[in-house]
Amino acid sequence: MSFDKEEPSENRPNLRLAKAQAGGTGEQSEDRPKLPRQFVNFTFYRARPEWYSSEDRERDLRKQSFVSVFEEYRKELLMHSYSLVGLRTNADFMIWRIGYDLDVMQEMTASLNRTGLGRFLEVTQSFLSMTKRSMYIDKDNPEHVEDRLHIVPGQSKYLFVYPFVKTREWYAKGVEQRQEMMDEHIRVGSKYRSVKLHTTYSFGLDDQEFVVAFETDYPQDFLDLVQELRESKASGFTLRDTPMFTCRQRTLPECFDALG
Repeated sequence: MSFDKEEPSENRPNLRLAKAQAGGTGEQSEDRPKLPRQFVNFTFYRARPEWYSSEDRERDLRKQSFVSVFEEYRKELLMHSYSLVGLRTNADFMIWRIGYDLDVMQEMTASLNRTGLGRFLEVTQSFLSMTKRSMYIDKDNPEHVEDRLHIVPGQSKYLFVYPFVKTREWYAKGVEQRQEMMDEHIRVGSKYRSVKLHTTYSFGLDDQEFVVAFETDYPQDFLDLVQELRESKASGFTLRDTPMFTCRQRTLPECFDALG
């Protein structure tokens, strides 16, 4: 089911063509963005050991119930699924959800937990963040305009996700000093056109300050990008950027087939 064909809910804006509205509570202001900011969630699951001892027929029915609940929420959430089987020991698959209402995400999670498969799954990691306009300007590519309030995900085979925390010293630097270091950071990133970056913000929402997600069809380009960024000045103000998750985009049934 495509979001381009979905009709907007009476109470919530459509994820592709969001209605112009205020970014927060209170009266609408011209200073606020026209597009509402999005909540973003990455949830990583691992099958419990007892899953593998159940009968094949029972497993198939449990998978189907989980998929059915998942599909019910496509009208309100933009979602993609990824397999991590063979790529990580503490996660088998991941669901990437984007929406305008945290209540919907909680409602969906509760519904998934009540399915037959839900009882056999353990959430090993979950990141919560929001979209937000960056305070840094891409001076080398002024013609490149990106709507950082509106994520369009799932364009590539691979997704690399990790939390990110800056040192206190970074925030003590002046804006001009930080912009100068980010100019170098942006120049490095612009060399790797095959890698698309989604930066979301977690200040006060979760343990990290940012959640960064990189999409690409070429993992080798992402590896070279990260290695080169390690030598940038801004990298010296990184406090934490782990754990890192390598995810392969698959349909949810494909993710479950990989479980066995």
